[in-house]
Amino acid sequence: MKKIFILLFLLVLQVILAQNKKVMEPEIKKTEAEWKAKLSDQEYDVLRKKGTERPYTGEYWDHFEKGNYVCAACDNLLFTSDTKYESHCGWPSFDQAVPGSVIYEKDTSFGMIRTEVMCAKCGGHLGHVFDDGPQETTGKRYCTNSVSIKFIPNK
Repeated sequence: MKKIFILLFLLVLQVILAQNKKVMEPEIKKTEAEWKAKLSDQEYDVLRKKGTERPYTGEYWDHFEKGNYVCAACDNLLFTSDTKYESHCGWPSFDQAVPGSVIYEKDTSFGMIRTEVMCAKCGGHLGHVFDDGPQETTGKRYCTNSVSIKFIPNK
């Protein structure tokens, strides 16, 4: 009886994971050639090849105007300016993403275990999320490449 319960549990878990994987797939699908034609070299490197811009070099690391941040590849709303804070890490940092705007994936590159953050609409690499953000809010730090986002000021 115990073996049947375990097998049933594993089957249900497999179905749930398969359903979540389908939900996490980006809506916009383009060929690499289409992305290369649409994006600048630096945008392509970060958004499609999972590159990283050097700290303190991006356009938005010290930018604090009121407005919204959208994906540079597909204009999906990702972050609002009221969630942005100065983390002193050299990249734009937010304590939360707009609900449903991003997807997450385990990243074991460079001998580290991190959580990659990607645009839910196009799958573009945005950066990583860490648990060292402001404890008075979410405790999260969405460390984001400036080149992966665009700022839309409030009117």
